[in-house]
Amino acid sequence: MKFNSQVSSSRRVNRRNHFKAPSSVRRVLLSAPLSKSLRAEHKVRSLPVRKGDTVQIVRGGEKVLKREGKVTAVYRKRMCIYVDRVQREKANGGQSNLAIDPSNVVITKLKIDKDRNNLIARKAAGLGAEKGKFTDKDVSMAEVD
Repeated sequence: MKFNSQVSSSRRVNRRNHFKAPSSVRRVLLSAPLSKSLRAEHKVRSLPVRKGDTVQIVRGGEKVLKREGKVTAVYRKRMCIYVDRVQREKANGGQSNLAIDPSNVVITKLKIDKDRNNLIARKAAGLGAEKGKFTDKDVSMAEVD
């Protein structure tokens, strides 16, 4: 059942919107879950990945699996991130960074600044609200009616 007539349920329309998304929307699409310790500390499940965050790769081939490192770049146009020391050897002997999808990593350490603190506080306040829960006052008012 469709709740909002403005939102398309067509696969091709959703794919088109995903790949033609502006940079501001891509920032949100490039989010990764937080580790269990960070999740308990900040009361937030996931955040957009930023340069300077420390991440652990949890999905992928055996060459990159369980590797941990700092995010060196967030490439919004290609919708991928680059992690230091996660590289492959080229045919000429040089090294090239591997592009990693942010959904395949877990953020283990955040680079915190003033704006990020505000974002975390705003997100935690929205998630912490008791949605759909009735208080004693609500129940007593319902009995009056």
